Order: sequence, then structure tokens, then C-alpha cells
Amino acid sequence: MYFWRIAVAKYIASVLVIFSLYLSVFIYLMRMEGKFEYANVINGVYWLVCTVTTVGYGDITLSSDAGKLFSILVQLSGIPLVFGLLFTWLLIPWMEKTVRPAIPIKVSEKLNDHIMICGYNKLVETLIEELQEKNVPYIIIEDDDKLVRTLIKRNISCIFGSASEETALKNAHIDTARFLIANKSDEINATIVLTARAMSEVNIIAIVENVSNAKYLKYAGANRVLSPKQLFGDFIGRKAADPFVGRLTGTTEFFEGVSIVEFPIYPKSSLMGKTLRSAAIREKTGANVVGIWNGGKLTYDVSPNERIRVNSVLLAIGTMEQLSRLKRLTQEYQGINNGENI
Repeated sequence: MYFWRIAVAKYIASVLVIFSLYLSVFIYLMRMEGKFEYANVINGVYWLVCTVTTVGYGDITLSSDAGKLFSILVQLSGIPLVFGLLFTWLLIPWMEKTVRPAIPIKVSEKLNDHIMICGYNKLVETLIEELQEKNVPYIIIEDDDKLVRTLIKRNISCIFGSASEETALKNAHIDTARFLIANKSDEINATIVLTARAMSEVNIIAIVENVSNAKYLKYAGANRVLSPKQLFGDFIGRKAADPFVGRLTGTTEFFEGVSIVEFPIYPKSSLMGKTLRSAAIREKTGANVVGIWNGGKLTYDVSPNERIRVNSVLLAIGTMEQLSRLKRLTQEYQGINNGENI
């Protein structure tokens, strides 16, 4: 919205400058042709409007060669200025905004004892599913209007707003929230934590990208700071790639009821050689793959086109039931899966 307003302001300023220049040229040419009765601002504006809109009443005309060339210039430039940019930058966006249903910016007055999630990504996707299954109230605060609309279509509770601003936190009922999760960049999370702590004594969990920033988020007022990279690193340090071991090295609880587990891919697994998209792990198990170790490189921003190889280790987040299903999938066709849970 801000950038659209800037674009509109630039458009209006440009049109005013161009039309002022045209008006000055019109008055000069009228005087040059000896038509002094028309050489004023009112007649100039009238002539410009008639020429630009191609109405051309013909009661005021420029008859010299220079005047005719100037008239052609005004017509050719006026059509895109008025009908092109005006419709593209002003009328069409305004119509879209008017026709498109408004996105929510405030929660219901009845919402309380809920979980506030500031920022949506794959890391909290499983948490949201778990909250929905257990009927735990929650609300997501997102500043991307397109993402908010997408989440609403998926029946995920969310509002539009900047979680670093008091207004958005008030609209999400921070005073009655169970706890708040700051899940943006470290810089934005610091602002969210500071703002939230100044407003309420709510328990705050901050997700940190760079472990070295954890202490600053605690200083800002976070009750707990979680680092997915640190958790994933712990898994890599305890990697269990032995194909004869039926159990994984262990799990780390990320949120209540939601854990992170590493899954080595066994040589005869049905996942071998597939991309994450074609493997359809989420559809088959409910767990979300949030990291993958491939060829000696650990990737957190996982692409759907990432291929699962013989030395791959999947880092997945989900409930114990979901992770158990994924474990069986990574060992499928091995003949060693004895049905044990994680």
C-alpha cells in the first residue's frame, strides 16, 4: 500500500509538470499566431483537456506548423498519460481494492488464552496442525497480505499486521494470550519481543536464526530462545547412519507435543532418488521436512526439487505419530522395520 501511494504521487506530479509545460507552450504559440484572446490559462486548460481526451471541439485551434506539430505531440502523449497510466496505476488498483474482500486485522473479542504466532513458515506449520487437532486457540500475525489470504483459504486463523507494532499486538489480544512466538528475522524478532514485553507479561518464545543473537533476545525480554540450526546441528553430531540400527538417536522436543528428529535414508528406501515434491512426505506422513543433509551440506531452506540420495539425512518436525510414519517410510522395503515407534 505504501509503495502504491508513492507511485500514485509520482504519477500525479509527473502529469502536473508535463501539463504545466504544455500550457506554457500553448500560451506562447497562441501569442506567436496573434490569437491573444486565447492566450490565457483558462483557454489553455480547456484546449489541453479537449486535445488529450481527443474530443477536439475545434473552437480553439493552433494553425501554424509549429502549432500543429505541438497538437500532435499533446495527443500522442496525452492518450497513454490519461488512459494508460491512469487506468493502470489508479483506477484498476482502486477497483481491485474495492471489489476484493477486506482481510482481517483484528481477532474476535472472545479470543483468549490463545497462542500468538508472529510470522508464518514451515517451521510452525506442524505446530499449527497440532493446535488445530487439540482445539487450542491460536492466531498468526502476518504482514504479507497475499499470504494472509492464502492462509484464510486454508482455514488457518490469521490477521494482517506488523507484529512489531503495538496496534497489531493489541488487535491479537496480547493481554489475554497464553504465550507469544516471535518467528521472523532476528532483527524483527528483537523489536517484537521489546514491544510485546513493554505491553504484557506474556510468555515469549523467540526463534533465532543466528545463535549468537540469542542473548540479545533474552535481554529484550524473551522467556525462551530456540535455535533450529542449533537443534539440527545437534542431530548431525549424533547422526545414526548404521542401516542395522532400528531406532534413531533420539528426539528433541521443539514445542509441546512437537519434536524434531533426524532420519537417515536407508539404501532400499522407496524415497531413494526421489525429489521432496515427488516423495510427498507431508501427504503420506503429516510430518514436515525442514532441513536436509545432502553431499556434506546441510540445507535449511529446502527446495521441493531437492533430491533424496543415499547419504541424505532428513530433518523433520511433527508429532510422534507423524514422525513414526516417516521413520517407517525411510526404511520401507528394508525388511528391518519391526513396527517400533520412535
